[in-house]
Amino acid sequence: MQGFGNLPSDLFLEILLRLPVKSLTRFKCVCKSWYALINHPKFISMHLSYNSNNNEFVLIKRCLLTCLGKKENMFSLVSSKDFSSVNIAVDVPLYKKEPYLQLLGQCDGIICLSNYRDDIVLCNPATKESMVLPKSCLLYLSLNPNLIPQTNGLGFGYDLKNQQYKVVRIVSYWGEFGDGLPQLSRVEVYTMGTDSWREIKNVKIPANVQYSPCFETYFNGAFHWHAMDYNNNEVILSFNMGDEEFQRISMPDFLYIDDNSICKSLLVWNGCLALIVYPGKGIEKSFQIYVMEKYGVKESWTRKLTIGPLTGVEMPFMFWKNDGEILMEGIDGQAVSYNFITKEIRNLQIYGVPKSFQTLAYVNSLVSIRRRKSNA
Repeated sequence: MQGFGNLPSDLFLEILLRLPVKSLTRFKCVCKSWYALINHPKFISMHLSYNSNNNEFVLIKRCLLTCLGKKENMFSLVSSKDFSSVNIAVDVPLYKKEPYLQLLGQCDGIICLSNYRDDIVLCNPATKESMVLPKSCLLYLSLNPNLIPQTNGLGFGYDLKNQQYKVVRIVSYWGEFGDGLPQLSRVEVYTMGTDSWREIKNVKIPANVQYSPCFETYFNGAFHWHAMDYNNNEVILSFNMGDEEFQRISMPDFLYIDDNSICKSLLVWNGCLALIVYPGKGIEKSFQIYVMEKYGVKESWTRKLTIGPLTGVEMPFMFWKNDGEILMEGIDGQAVSYNFITKEIRNLQIYGVPKSFQTLAYVNSLVSIRRRKSNA
């Protein structure tokens, strides 16, 4: 690779790696050699690696009320350095018209959105690429006229074994009244770069997904949901993107409290899964943090600390700023950040409809949503 002017090639490359995607996209027009360099899989991988190691942004999705009283989705990027924020446009179907749009996750700058019916979108806000996934192969499968198919679980993540991005969907078939457990569940996977869903045959699902705010989490090659096993035990259900198998992960014994007002959120903290337990009601709340120090081992759950009691905080979102702070939602629908050391709460001046917030760490990336395989 040639340099630029008097700049050596190595220094020129280091400068390019530090530039945002918007600038690199413009620089493709400079000449053919720049176009080839910026589009090269190795450069895309190096740019992703640099941004992942120097990640400074959190993506916040929330709903705003229009003057007509309708809900409209909004995305904001928040800097972990100075708490500044900027609204970003996400030009995808469903974005503004779908008030119940869910942010399923982010991998390498690609985010996955769904309305939890049949509409799923992959997009890269930095490159402005987006793609609607094809229709499910299971939701419209006629098994029994008395059974009603419904999406029970969705997840997005990266297959570390095969270096592929995947979306997993659990489709459950319910009786006419939808009471109790589903009578049947089946699983399908969409691999990015293909054009269809693929059913996973003979897979065992050891628990039934239950919705819980701020719980669905991708971590270390697996996606995780809050679930109930078939003995009515509260568990974490995980799906390994590489092996395409499910695992039932037990929660700590001391969490089994017969109280429906207790909430649980699953986050990632210091490279481990962390369970945060807190009351669902009340103006003043305390948040207990438990960490699974050895993945999948029930006995490795350890209580690390308690945050609070805090006044006017609704729920936790994610750890950020080198895990020294936790991003949370205020009781009136605003994003706040709590610092573990100073014990101070900072209002981030980002507001929305209460309980419409979702957050994740965001990486500025050149990765295309249409590529088949990573070349990292």
